Amino acid sequence: MAFWDGFFKKKSGSASKAVDRIKFVLQSDRSGLPPETLERIKNDIISVLSNYVEIDTEELDFNITKAPSEGGAVTSALCANIPIKGLKRTTVDDKVHKE
Repeated sequence: MAFWDGFFKKKSGSASKAVDRIKFVLQSDRSGLPPETLERIKNDIISVLSNYVEIDTEELDFNITKAPSEGGAVTSALCANIPIKGLKRTTVDDKVHKE
């Protein structure tokens, strides 16, 4: 199997980030939303989820897809793949209820 490792090895940190950034800009173009808005949405989702679970930020994957909706119109959908490492012991709600 070592033969295939050369074909499918992971990109270096900076190369991977550059590819992710290009994909994000292309998705922004497809969705009609500015890249800054998509970045804020992504950060907000991560922030909220981080209150409850530990997230693997290195393996996050956000995609914008287009799909036909009822009536034949094409709509955009945000698809997020967010690996969860585990639950947090204390959540934000627990802290608020204790006070």
